[in-house]
Formats: sequence, structure tokens, C-alpha cells
Amino acid sequence: MTKISLFSQIISLLPRNSFEELTNKYQSDKCNKGINSWTHLVSMLFCHIGQASSVRDISNGLRSITGNLNHLGVRCAPSKSAISYINQHRNWQLFRDYYNDLLKHFQKQHTFIRSRLNRLRRKIFILDATIIPLCLSVFNWAKFRSQKGAVKLHLMLDYDGCLPVFADLTSGKVHEINIARQAQYPKGSVLVFDLGYIDFKWLHILDSKSIFFVTRAKDNMDYQIVKDHDTITMDNDYMFEDVSIILSNPQSYQNYPGRLRLVKIWDKELNCEMTFLTNNFFWTAKTVAEIYKERWNIEIFFKSLKQHLRIKTFVGTSPNAVMIQIWTALIAILILTFLKAKAEYQWHLSNLITFVRLNLFVKIDLFSWLNNPFYKKSMPLDYQLSLFSG
Repeated sequence: MTKISLFSQIISLLPRNSFEELTNKYQSDKCNKGINSWTHLVSMLFCHIGQASSVRDISNGLRSITGNLNHLGVRCAPSKSAISYINQHRNWQLFRDYYNDLLKHFQKQHTFIRSRLNRLRRKIFILDATIIPLCLSVFNWAKFRSQKGAVKLHLMLDYDGCLPVFADLTSGKVHEINIARQAQYPKGSVLVFDLGYIDFKWLHILDSKSIFFVTRAKDNMDYQIVKDHDTITMDNDYMFEDVSIILSNPQSYQNYPGRLRLVKIWDKELNCEMTFLTNNFFWTAKTVAEIYKERWNIEIFFKSLKQHLRIKTFVGTSPNAVMIQIWTALIAILILTFLKAKAEYQWHLSNLITFVRLNLFVKIDLFSWLNNPFYKKSMPLDYQLSLFSG
């Protein structure tokens, strides 16, 4: 039996050296109201993993475990006013850069593998964005509609491990393609995205850089067939059409003068026709369909982020506080994904988050518990029989 809580053991996985370097870089411990950057990070991770709904809950929750604060690297629990102050004034870029350092740190300790598409050696990245609603009367800087507030979280997931390698938070009005154009992608990689990212000028830039893409084709897309490929029956999907095309619309053709590949299938599971667009002419039609279906992983990621961490409600109202809360949420889900990958027990991420929360301050060995969370010590047979005697 260990003398350190699960939360303390989770925090001990975080490299302090790189965090201290970033603290010095951003000078984030100046004018800190007595709460240093590490205490701030621990407080926000407690907010997410422990589902604290306010600065009062964060403060009271940490104050109630005073005997374990030293194990967290925290000298004293922050007050609610201190949390509010540092959320408003500490540079949120500290937590963004620490997420990137932490991702590299965990990738060195564990090789994250993909669940499917193992035969495809190329790196696969999934792009998408999600709206996070905000109350306009409270977050008056986040105007989205006439009477609604919102920010938009843009993510790029690495399919190996389904973890964000790029994230940006913008006004809810910013279109996702504007952020996608700014990101950098490795040569030879594969991008998967939905209809919202279709911009033929950008797609042509990707093609010129030897970057492959797979997306859905718009229903009203004008095109001309230049080559008809063989159609075959796939395991779960029936392919209607596999053709090479050029765009018919003059403006579209000017933006993308090259050939594209269009694949139409009937999806038996969804009971609908699906049309895919790609610039790769060597994959089988089945591979094209399978690559696009893996886009669903980013929807699952957004769902986990919103349902199990503090993303839909915020403990601060300033833009800086919102940025800090979102980046610390990404740090929290990165840690939990790492624990899921290292555990011998086959956890679902949602179950792991819930079980960690329920046992946050239980003093038990972290990885022994992760590997065997439902271990029960059996009673001797004689003792069990004695329960029914007399």
C-alpha cells in the first residue's frame, strides 16, 4: 500500500524541468499573488479531473487535502481570489507550450499505435473544429450571433494515438479553413477532413507539396469524368463509381487545374451513399473509404473533452482564463490517454476518467490499480463456510 494518492502519482509523471524552463521564458511567476505557475497547473488539472465547477470548489478541494499537498509540489492551497487573478493575468502560452513539450515527453516513453489502417505507413492527421457556446452577457468579448456567444476550438489529431498535435482557439465566427491554411503539414502525410474544409485553392497547394487528402465531395460539385476505374465489391460497402475527374466550374478549375479522384460507395451500416474526394490514385477504393471513416475519431475526442473535462463551463470569464482552461484540459486528456495506453487493462477513456475521478485521493499504487482495477482478495474457504455455520 502506497502512502501517496493517485492524483499525486499522476502529477509526478509531469516533467518539472521543462515546465520551469517555460516559467522562466514567460516570466510567469512575477506578480503571481503568492501562487506560482506549478500550483496554478495543479489547480487547473484538479479542476478538470476532479470536476470542480468553480474557483471555490478548486480552492476548497485542495485545502481539504492539506496533508497531501507536498506530494503535489504545492506549498499551500490557493484561495479562490488568487485563482481568479492568476487565470486572468498569467500568460496562457505557458500551458500551450507545456502541452507540446509533454506530448513529446510521453511519445518518447510510449509508442502510440493506431487501431486500424496499420498497412498504411504514412502519417495520418485528422482536422476538425468544434463550437464551445458561451453566455454572451458574461463573455461579452465572444460574440458569435446577435444574442449568442461562442469560441471555436480547432484541432489536428495525429491518428497514431489520436492526440492533438495542433490546436487553436478563435472567435466562433472564424471559419475552420482559415486556420487550416496556416498550419504546417509533413510532406507525404495524409489529411482527413469534412466538407467544411473544401477549398480547391488550398487543396491544390496541398497537392503541390505532395500532401494527400481524403474528404467528402459536395453534392453540387460540377465535374467532368476523364477516366473510369474498375469497380469492385468491397466487404461492407458496394462501390458505385471510381473515376478520375477534372472540375468543370471555371473558377474551381482555375484553383485546382489538376485531376482528382472521386469514389462513390453505398454504406450498408449508415444505409446511404457516400462520395469521397482524394488526390491519391494508388489506394484501393476500400482504403479511401476506410481512411475517411477514421475521421470519426476526432468527433469522439471532442465528445470526451466536453463531457468529461471542464470545457463547457468556465471558472473565469476573461479570454486569458478561457485559453488557460482549454489548454489545461488538453494537458489533462493527454495524461489520461497516456495512462490508458500504458495500462494492461483495456480501458475505455471515458471509464478511465470516471474511475480516476472516483479514486483521486485513494492511496494505492497507480499502475497496479490501472492494470487490475477490480482486484478482489478472496477469503479463505474455511472463513467463507464459517459465515453459514451456527
